This record gives sequence, structure tokens and C-alpha cells, in this order.
Amino acid sequence: MSLPSQVSPPQIALADVAPTRVVGADLVAVPFAADDDGLSLGPGAAELLDEVDLDVFALLEHAKATGKAGEVVEHVLLSRAGLSNGSLRSLLFVGVGAGTPDDLRRAGAAVARRAKGRETLATSIPALSDDAGLRAFVEGLVLGSFGFHRRSTGPKETPVARVVLAGLDDIGTRQVALDRALAVAGAGWMSRMMALVPSNEKNPVWMAERAEEIAKSAGLSIEVWDEKRLVAEGFGGIVGVGQASENPPRMVKLEYTPKKAGRKVPHVVLVGKGITFDTGGLSIKPGDAMMNMKRDMTGGGVVMAVLGALADVDCPVRVTGLIPCAENSVSGNAMRPGDVLRHYGGRTSEVTNTDAEGRLVMADALAYAVAELEPDVLVDVATLTGAMKLALGQRTGGFFSTDDALADLIRTAGQAAGEPLWRMPLAEDYEERLESKIADADNAAGGPGAIIAALFLQHFTGGLPWVHLDIASVGDSPVDAHEWTMGATGFGARALLHWLELREPLAGVTG
Repeated sequence: MSLPSQVSPPQIALADVAPTRVVGADLVAVPFAADDDGLSLGPGAAELLDEVDLDVFALLEHAKATGKAGEVVEHVLLSRAGLSNGSLRSLLFVGVGAGTPDDLRRAGAAVARRAKGRETLATSIPALSDDAGLRAFVEGLVLGSFGFHRRSTGPKETPVARVVLAGLDDIGTRQVALDRALAVAGAGWMSRMMALVPSNEKNPVWMAERAEEIAKSAGLSIEVWDEKRLVAEGFGGIVGVGQASENPPRMVKLEYTPKKAGRKVPHVVLVGKGITFDTGGLSIKPGDAMMNMKRDMTGGGVVMAVLGALADVDCPVRVTGLIPCAENSVSGNAMRPGDVLRHYGGRTSEVTNTDAEGRLVMADALAYAVAELEPDVLVDVATLTGAMKLALGQRTGGFFSTDDALADLIRTAGQAAGEPLWRMPLAEDYEERLESKIADADNAAGGPGAIIAALFLQHFTGGLPWVHLDIASVGDSPVDAHEWTMGATGFGARALLHWLELREPLAGVTG
């Protein structure tokens, strides 16, 4: 089942003319900021004031504008006499703070919200900055435009249809930055979209079908395990979690190889949790806690979106994505507390809480990667523990790592992408809590929850350099805030792509 028709991101182009000279633009946005002398206007403002009789500073003073990033003051034109562009209807003056990439990302998202329903926006805001700032502005603009609906009457709002980034020099060079920004923002859009699809439409088979579509469009190779093959090859965690559902489990493998890959090109394996709905199983969740569980496959959606964008960001390393997919349901065939599951490769887990299911499916995929794929680095991403949300709130993702260089690369990429990550400790003092009297480990060995879950997964990583992203803290945004729209965030896609586009994504990593 394909996704029903949804709103699309704006079409974005570059131009070297002033924003007021973009033919057909009904909305123009120019930047302003605060400095030691008060407020100042940025690129595009001089050309604008040559055509419009307006005391901008009086307007900003009346609005009590401060110039902080994302602040927007609108002026509706009552007369269009003398304008070079007769389509122009409104002006936006947009605060850009200090002009950092984070500030421009916020400005882009704010402009996107104010431009909804418009036909064409022309803006000179990216002319303030280098390629990093342009990319951040575009990512904010695209993701601030995001919308999702299942209304019979169509969406309540539509993004601005067309955006022209005006007043730019070196259009050819800037096009490279724009293309990368669109690829990264598109991956964020896709992962967000997949997480919002309701679970009466989205199940493990649906996930595999979406992966096949991505593979076809991005030129990836794909392999899918059905429920019979999962049983036959010993994926006991995936099978156990998924056995209660009428929707059978799947595991998806997507493979990307760079165009000029040699035999020694490094190999990264990404593993994404694909729980398409989580009731908690027999250790059932309270009703309110189930409301967001359609997005418990966020990690899997992130991995699929990242694989689909790797060619567009010219990723220089081989990347394999593994997405173990299951629906954690309740039935007479459900996995029970006290059951013992045998994972791929033979390690066993005693199930003391069926609601700690994500680590069970992730363990199978990690063990398969170590045994069969010869990776240089493992990275997994999952909405895994409520404990991470308690620790970090809803604006910062948590991660664990066994390699300092890899941790620094991932953290820096997250910062550049606007998806901040905080490194958590793999505290060995808690390892003894994983002990089970009858199996190799207890799947729910108490607190501290996020650390215990990470220690559980570490046993399946084969001693390889490994990063575990626990994005349960940031899987949902409670409100519209900057580039985040209320609901599922798809957090992680941008951070991983900012990392994997580096010329040396594994620089300094020790195998």
C-alpha cells in the first residue's frame, strides 16, 4: 500500500537577482539582525527600499522586534505601483540572530510557516552566509513546511509551492550545497512521514514494500527475509516479538556502494528498529502510552531514508542498512514473561518484560551484521527507552559509543545537522544486572534503563566500533518548534547523513 497523496516540499531554485525582481513572487523575505547600533537590514533590503516607500525601522520598532533568529514581521503592500514585480503582495522581515547555521535553520523554518498557502517566495536570507548557512536555511525551510494528514477533504495547509533563493553569487557552486540540503531535508521529511503513518496501514510487510520503492529509486540492492526464512535462519528475537501478530515479521537489508568503490572501501552497517506498533505485549502498556507507538519504527524509517539519500550526498563508503520489523501484539500466541529466545548466532535472552522488545529485534540484526557482513563500524538507531526521555527531555538525543573518535564524529555531525546528541556512559558497573539464572541475559534488568539497554545490545556487536543512538527522547515533538513540527520527528536522518557525507567518515576510528 503506497502512501496516499500528501503535501510536497517546496520547489527551490537559485537566482542572482534581488528578491524583488523575481518574476511572479507574491512574497519577499529579507533578513534583519541586531548589532551594537541597533537593528540592521541584510541583503536584498536596499533594492526593496528603492521600490517600496516604507519606514522599515519604524515598522520593526512598532513590532518590538529584537532580531532574534526566527522572528518575523510582516508588512502587507496596499499599493503595488512602481514595483518591478507586479505579483508582490507582502514583505517579511526575518530575524537571523547572529547568522549562524542554527540561526538560519530557525529562520528558514519560521519563513516556511509564514509562507504556507503562497505561490512563490523570494528571499535573500541565504546571501548572508556560506554554503553551511545556505544548507541550514534550506533544511529549516523544507522541514518547517512539513505536513501530514488523513482528512477526506485534504490538508488544512499547503507549503509554499516555489522558493527562489535570490541575490546569490556563484550560482553553480551554490547549487551543490542546495542539492545536498534538499537530499538531507528530504530524508528528514521521509523518515517523519513514515513514522506518522497509522499502524492500521503500516506493518512489517508495508515497511518492506517501502524499502523496495526506495531501493528502486536510489539504485540500491535489497533483500527481504519473510517469517519462514527468519525462523529457518534462527532470528529468534524478531520471530518471538512478532509471533503474536497477524502481520508477520520481516527483516530488510538495503545496500549502497559508492560509484568508485575499491576493495578496501570502508563498510558501515546501520541498524534501525522497525517495531510498527508496540502494545507492550503481555506486559501491556497503559492506553495513553500506546498513542504514539505507531512511531516505534522511527529508527527503521531513519535508516531507510538515509540509504535512499546516500548517492545524493556522494557518500564515499559502503553502507548496509538492516531493518528488523515486527509488530508487538497481544494474542494467545504472544511471547510470555519467562520465555527464552535464541538470537541469531545462538546467544539467549530471558524475557522478563515483553515491553522491552526493541532490543530483542535489534540484537538479531546486530548479530547478523557481525557474523555475515564484515563491517568496519556498527551504528544502530532506535526509539528504545523511556529512560532516555527522562534523562534528556525532548530536544536532545542520547547515544553510547565504544570508540571515542566515532563518538566525536557522530556528535559533531548531529550538531551541524541541528539534531543535537549527548553521549551517555556505557557504565560496566551495571553489567552484572543483565545476568539471568537460565539464559545469557535478562532483557529487562531494571535501571538505569537506557544504560542497561545499551549494555544488553553491546554483547551483539562483536567488539566492533559501535554507536547506539537512543532517540526515544526526541522521537516526538510536543509542539511546533523551529524545524520540528508537532508529532513524529524522524530524528537521526540528518545527523547520519551529515556524518556519512564526510570525505572520511571513519577518520581516527580504530577497528
